[in-house]
Amino acid sequence: MPVQMTSYLKKVLIADAVISGAAALMMAAGSSLLSGLLGLPSELLLWAGIALVPFVAALGFMIRADRPPAGVIVAIITINIAWVIVSLIVAFGPAFAPTLLGKIFVVAQAATVGLFAELQIIGLRRAGATA
Repeated sequence: MPVQMTSYLKKVLIADAVISGAAALMMAAGSSLLSGLLGLPSELLLWAGIALVPFVAALGFMIRADRPPAGVIVAIITINIAWVIVSLIVAFGPAFAPTLLGKIFVVAQAATVGLFAELQIIGLRRAGATA
């Protein structure tokens, strides 16, 4: 079921695309440098950055749609929530040993992504109310 793209939802998706794109570039291009600072494997940073590229592309398609499918917006929200969960596992789970700066970085980006998910939920509700 398509929803009307509101100005609010569009702004939230644009902000998510810009921040996610910047994170993709930083992690993929700077994976070797960041690895030592964050205490995370460069391969993890590289592939996390690369994994964001199709996500940013999907956001770009949704931004341009007048009536995006609600299911796609829900998928974006779900991916953001999954990113938060996996990030917290990376920061505090047994598989990695990030430095203090690494934990701060991972938690800060998880909090940002979690905020985007919440704002997107609000935007989807508003869009549904105006559809």
